[in-house]
Amino acid sequence: MRPDNRSPKPDAPVFEGAERLQKVLAAAGVGSRRACEDLIFRRRVTVDGRVAKLGDKVDPATSVIHVDGERLQVDIRLVYVAMNKPRGVVTSMADDKGRNELAEFIGNRVEQRVYHVGRLDADSEGLLLLTNDGTLAHKLMHPSYEVLKTYLAEVVGPIPRNLSKRLLAGVELEDGPVKVDSFKVVDTLGKSAQVELSLHEGRKHIVRRLMEEVGHPVTRLVRTAIGPIRLGELRTGRIRRLTNAEVAALFHAVGD
Repeated sequence: MRPDNRSPKPDAPVFEGAERLQKVLAAAGVGSRRACEDLIFRRRVTVDGRVAKLGDKVDPATSVIHVDGERLQVDIRLVYVAMNKPRGVVTSMADDKGRNELAEFIGNRVEQRVYHVGRLDADSEGLLLLTNDGTLAHKLMHPSYEVLKTYLAEVVGPIPRNLSKRLLAGVELEDGPVKVDSFKVVDTLGKSAQVELSLHEGRKHIVRRLMEEVGHPVTRLVRTAIGPIRLGELRTGRIRRLTNAEVAALFHAVGD
């Protein structure tokens, strides 16, 4: 059984120390306590790498729990948020130059103090993740975990047929080579084109610098996905909590 898509209820209990495993699973939205007991009985739950058994107690703040092989976040103090960052907004919670910043959009909609996972430059827009889970944030940003980021870009056209092959093979920049994991032309708009590209690079302005180098400067850049999390229909300037299933997918993306 996969954890359902419901976020923990606002009045879910805050655990202090060890609690019965089925109680913790139920509070995380896996199912009723009886259903969680059944999962434990059927050996579908592991705690810290070992198969759990009925009667086990866990500490939600420290225990690593998997259900059917998927990591379950049971510490309800941790929050995971997706935002559609507007163009012109600085990726910062407090900008010393007085520019529009993330805190203006988050306001009091998230009680916990959260931090952005990676950056989008002020002229770029789209998906940004925010969390107070420092361990997961570090893994999502570290290049060794190779978490893909997908972008939709409007660029100066026309696009030659061999551009995809060139980008997949790699392009040398001043700070080293870069290559995309995928590239396709979505649409052509007169002297401009709309392209989609995915890469696991995280260097500053990497997409803009890459497309500039191959002769197709970016005029608009939107990040549409980070690993398994997609921007979808989230409106500009809005935020939403990630579902339990999305958080599990992020853990899976970094091998947890």
